Amino acid sequence: MLTAGEMEVVVSNSNINIEDKVNMITILDNTDPEVAKQIHNIFQNSYKIEAQLIGTLNFPPLSRSAEDIEKSKTKFYGFSENQCLAAILEISLEDKCLGIDSLTVHPNYFRKGIANKLISYVLKVNDFSEAVVETAVVNIPAIKLYKKHGFVEFKRWTPSHGIEKLAMSVG
Repeated sequence: MLTAGEMEVVVSNSNINIEDKVNMITILDNTDPEVAKQIHNIFQNSYKIEAQLIGTLNFPPLSRSAEDIEKSKTKFYGFSENQCLAAILEISLEDKCLGIDSLTVHPNYFRKGIANKLISYVLKVNDFSEAVVETAVVNIPAIKLYKKHGFVEFKRWTPSHGIEKLAMSVG
């Protein structure tokens, strides 16, 4: 599989139907250094656009390294289109609370409904009583997407980095 940057993807899923090879969602092995680099590539490309949308040069997700991703205990879902890794959704699941920690789509795949498909899939396959997500208050596309899945705002605050955020939940 290739990312938009033409890197090969390593996944551990041998039971793939021929119809599923065009578009598929898989769990990515972020402990594999090559997979971690691919996740990092998608994060960097997507978060640069989000930083522009928010209007900041100091966007904390851009400081996350491939090594940080490799060491992460979270679960990463990847969406591939024609064997090219296009998007990542990262979750944590603790005490039946599902946290959407990251949702990034490579800019080459924007406006194709991929983020929507990833959210639908993750909410369907995981056993949780509540799902939560945080995003910047000015990230209107993300807020609209989460509302489409039933998320409602429950908190607003401004962390030390100065980007006003909101938290949303469903469940």
